[in-house]
Amino acid sequence: MNDARAPVAETEPAVPRLGEIGLQNFAPYLMNRIMGRYNAALRAELAALGLTTPKMRALAVLSVIDGLPISQLAVHAITEQSTLSRALDQLAAEGLVRRSPDPTDSRAVRVHITEAGRAAFEALWPHMAAAYARMFRGISEDERRAFVGTLQKIHANIRKHEF
Repeated sequence: MNDARAPVAETEPAVPRLGEIGLQNFAPYLMNRIMGRYNAALRAELAALGLTTPKMRALAVLSVIDGLPISQLAVHAITEQSTLSRALDQLAAEGLVRRSPDPTDSRAVRVHITEAGRAAFEALWPHMAAAYARMFRGISEDERRAFVGTLQKIHANIRKHEF
């Protein structure tokens, strides 16, 4: 009988399956659930202002970073560019945003929030802030800061854009 043993191949550890991890321990699932509830909490206020989620996201971003090219606005607003373009058409028709040619790129268009757009966002902001506060009820400021810091690191790990 030959006593020589074949070398054991190094194998990577098995990746646990979703059922083994569990939905309540799977971060992407939890993040989607949280954002789904956050958006649902704002739905009535959005409707009362004649806004949709893509419109609200555009106004929110423009209230902080005005004059973005549409392509960058789509990234910041986490909205497909085609969906955002339709929302911007409606926002422009309502006088909440205006478009202008990009002075450095003749093919690009920049989007600016108008005073009416800023007023619409300011009317929505207290509801957004209240929903945000509810998410962190019972969570200390240190825990919140650590959580947001972790989210920023995760975002850096998966980021496709430099901004």
